[in-house]
Amino acid sequence: MDPVLSIRPLLAVAVASLAALSVLLLHNREKLRDLVSPVAAVLMFAIVASMAPTVLAGGTVDLRLFEILPGIDLAFRVDALGMVFATVSSLLWIVAAVYSIGYMRHLNEHAQTRFYACFALSLAAAVGGAFSANLFTLVIFYEVLSLVTYPLVYHHEDEEGWAGSRKYLVYLMGASKSVLLAALALTYHIAGSLDFRAGGLLAGADASPALLTVVYFCYLFGFAKAAVMPMHAWLPAAMVAPTPVSALLHAVAVVKMGVFCVLRVIFNVFGVGLVGDLGLGIATAYLVSFTILMASVYALTRDDLKARLAYSTVSQLSYIVLGAVLLSPVAMVGGIIHIAAHAFSKITLFFCAGSIYCASGKRKISDMAGIGRRLPWTMGAFFVASLSMIGIPPTAGFVSKWYLAEGSVEAGQVAFLLVLLTSSVLNAAYFLPVSYSAFFEAESGEGHATVREIPLVTVPLVATAFLSVLMGIFPDYFLTLANGVVR
Repeated sequence: MDPVLSIRPLLAVAVASLAALSVLLLHNREKLRDLVSPVAAVLMFAIVASMAPTVLAGGTVDLRLFEILPGIDLAFRVDALGMVFATVSSLLWIVAAVYSIGYMRHLNEHAQTRFYACFALSLAAAVGGAFSANLFTLVIFYEVLSLVTYPLVYHHEDEEGWAGSRKYLVYLMGASKSVLLAALALTYHIAGSLDFRAGGLLAGADASPALLTVVYFCYLFGFAKAAVMPMHAWLPAAMVAPTPVSALLHAVAVVKMGVFCVLRVIFNVFGVGLVGDLGLGIATAYLVSFTILMASVYALTRDDLKARLAYSTVSQLSYIVLGAVLLSPVAMVGGIIHIAAHAFSKITLFFCAGSIYCASGKRKISDMAGIGRRLPWTMGAFFVASLSMIGIPPTAGFVSKWYLAEGSVEAGQVAFLLVLLTSSVLNAAYFLPVSYSAFFEAESGEGHATVREIPLVTVPLVATAFLSVLMGIFPDYFLTLANGVVR
């Protein structure tokens, strides 16, 4: 199918960018300012959804803006992989926008105008990255995302916030300014272009295996948002941000941008064939398997709920990379759809952590005994999302983990099947006790007599828990897109 030429990819980015500008202009009219994000989120999702039929049919939506250098353009291309990321980001922005209003108002947070403006810009950067047609455009939006989320991380402007934001910026900007730029320069030198290609831009390139291996690992660690160990420490440090930031940016936009970039490199820069020929698939699989297991162990030892969720995210992101580098079609499908499965489930868990904090001021799991009887909707949603993280049917996590497990067998790599099974056991070990304590243990300390659900915070988390189950029962949309990537 010939590419469809359309301005819609640019419109999707423009809607969120204009939303940020509108927030700034309406800073003295709080009710109108707060309304901007939900309206813009619905418009962005509608634009993204309008391109889905073309992509599901095997086509692409293209838009080339202008040439920077020979072989380097600022350009958009909406394909199956980009549509997975953009669908998830734009859909979850709607519920996150509503949740943010309830959370920020209830806690009477300061600097709300800056918060909402940066929030909108981060979604513009995420969708721009999803729709990038080449490495140059992708890295531009990748860097913009780092910059506009920095104020969100230091939002509280206390000592902890400044320390966390410094680590955030050093890891994400430091990595890209060194190894990532080196990878781009070497790729352009080898291929004479930075455009993504089916089968891989570097496939068949006249370059030594050693050089190509160096370029590959420069990308893997340069895209530090993927949080592959040892480039992971920024993510737990960024949990000092307000919970809506943690929920959307560190369950969806920021971290998913990282693994999305890694998948682009594997599928459209190197190509599955070249990754296999160089032996990079198995090497990466062992590396991310270590991340999966070690991050799960770290999560098991954390009493702060957001810290536990942060290390869980480090682990779950590497599931996505593992699926891609196993190089079997089924595993690759599993890795791609885990982008959506993890997003729906993890954003729910972060929403729940914020709901607990709004209602009770509690952050530590050891202080949450019995709180489920006061917050039944919140803790019920937490339990559903936990089941998805573990991989229990009929949740979204079951679908992606099933494909990953089957793909490990298909690839003849039983060791990685054991990694997946062990990780699921660890997931159960650090998630289920939270729900058990909340519902079945006696209320701790002074009790939770004044704790009540907050409707504007509770409704979005119930909605995302429902989405996690809905994807588990009806995964066809994401499966079709994923199969469009690997075929």
